[in-house]
Amino acid sequence: MRIQVRRTGGFAGIERHAEIDTAGRPDASEWHALADQALAGGRPAPPAGVPDGFHYEITVDGARTVHCADPHLTSAQRELVARVLKEGA
Repeated sequence: MRIQVRRTGGFAGIERHAEIDTAGRPDASEWHALADQALAGGRPAPPAGVPDGFHYEITVDGARTVHCADPHLTSAQRELVARVLKEGA
């Protein structure tokens, strides 16, 4: 499973992008469950956020994309975004 996160917005307006490929990872099932939960709470179009807040686009396997924005992320979205942006390339 390939999980991609794109973060836009914020005070400086700097875009950040990272992705994780779970193939061969010992924790792949954990990533899959987290991605499923994050997708379930997302929206098909970018929601309204707050001034200087971040907007996120989460894409799984290039086939399904959802959007979310601060401060209304689910706990699964927040965790997935943080992990992908930290560990991803």
